[in-house]
Amino acid sequence: MADLFSRFRHPGAGHGSYKGFILALDQGTTSTRAIVFDARGAVVSVSQLEHRQIFPRPGWVEHDPEEIRLNARRVIADAVARADIGTEDIAALGITNQRETTVIWDRETGEPVYNAIVWQDTRTTPICDELEAAGDGDLFRERTGLPVSTYFAGPTIRWILDNVPGVRERAERGELAMGTMDTWIIWELTRSTRHSGRPTRGRQPRARHVTDVTNASRTMLMDIRTRQWDPELCERLGIPMSLLPEIISSSEVIDKVQRSGPVHGVPIAGILGDQQAATFGQACTEPGEAKCTYGTGNFLLLNTGTEPKTSEHGLITTVAYQLGDAPAVYALEGSVAVTGSLVQWLRDNLGFFDDSSQIEGLARSVDDNGGCVVVPAFSGLLAPRWVPDARGVIVGLTRYVTKAHISRAALEATAFQTREVVAAMNADAGVPLTRLRADGGMVVNSLLMQFQADQLGVPVTVPEVAETTALGAAYAAGLAVGFFTDVAEIRSLWQEKETYMPNASEEDRDAAFSLWNKAVERSVGWA
Repeated sequence: MADLFSRFRHPGAGHGSYKGFILALDQGTTSTRAIVFDARGAVVSVSQLEHRQIFPRPGWVEHDPEEIRLNARRVIADAVARADIGTEDIAALGITNQRETTVIWDRETGEPVYNAIVWQDTRTTPICDELEAAGDGDLFRERTGLPVSTYFAGPTIRWILDNVPGVRERAERGELAMGTMDTWIIWELTRSTRHSGRPTRGRQPRARHVTDVTNASRTMLMDIRTRQWDPELCERLGIPMSLLPEIISSSEVIDKVQRSGPVHGVPIAGILGDQQAATFGQACTEPGEAKCTYGTGNFLLLNTGTEPKTSEHGLITTVAYQLGDAPAVYALEGSVAVTGSLVQWLRDNLGFFDDSSQIEGLARSVDDNGGCVVVPAFSGLLAPRWVPDARGVIVGLTRYVTKAHISRAALEATAFQTREVVAAMNADAGVPLTRLRADGGMVVNSLLMQFQADQLGVPVTVPEVAETTALGAAYAAGLAVGFFTDVAEIRSLWQEKETYMPNASEEDRDAAFSLWNKAVERSVGWA
């Protein structure tokens, strides 16, 4: 590691003395991005490709893992080309990913046995109901920090084993591998290329089958305290442990990229689930610090230190990160399923606008929501309510309401859902949040950010580098290879871009929130 360190940094010279770059791959719910960062965490280049959202039935959401595999390779190559750098300039690759989305594939051929089932999918409701009816809910919650929910990967694995012909038998023979999208991408990048084309039967490739503690903590299969797969939980779900990847830390050298291309030989040195990566990218490394990512969904994480804390108000306990051999850091999380994807739905399904960025102008064209409230419970309601049978509703419609009013109500729905999570977090922590750090694609919407500050009654701060999910993965990878010195250095790199101060009266914000709660009641019990 000393040789690698000296290759990218002049000893003792401080910031600005770095000679190389960090590459991050952000495999998200709607797209895959590669971003090249410099030593100050500034974006040098970006490449992004969307992938198809597959909806075979109501409540089912899938992705094509082969499409994502190819997109990952394409955006990596393109980002490196745009940055005009070579392999020798890249210190390490960090990977971050949509967390609970699950894929199972053949260990020899590398071929998926079924599409990836996305975290928004609700087809495993009967499996979850079965676990609760058997009295296993408390066991899973105590061991994993998670409620029994369609949100997590364990029930999804069980569904594939039970419903795709021949898969359970192949899994029990040890022929198959399972992973969340970090595992799938790392398998692809570390797979040997000693022969051309995809691996064929009888020629098992060399490939790393790993996941990190943050992704493993989203499966309902990992003991949150030991950070190892729990045999009893696997047995309760009927999942052969041979399917599961090795659990490693979030920041360590895993392997070098084996695939040919512009990053061949670059060390893969960081893995973080997307929301944990954003937490690390926002430098929320001290207990009591919190961030909220505004993306496909909204995810608020509060650093609780090196001991897992149990929520009494509908939040989940998760691993925030683990740096090498250091103690793991835990968080409380409030997960909201549909926020940015609601904007995408207005664009793609209803044709309200051609580009998602246009929603702000449309929403600003009216003074208020016209009495209209949107509850985007497309996949039920997650934290803090955990109501799987809720479905989306638009209430308060009159002939006065236009698509501008509905667009404004959609943005407000994002802020209302986040307020619910913050209230739960304040109750669990015992100390009210005094400032929220916000990141993700939706923070460019100043109307939303101001309304969020008004609803919370606290300042909302957007960082200078909004790509905090990819940045967190870059930081983790950089720490593992010595490109960054320590967490203190990473904290020093965080910079504020803008802060939105609350200016609504308590009476006005509570009246709006009360109407939202009234609308939520109408959404329950539809499924």
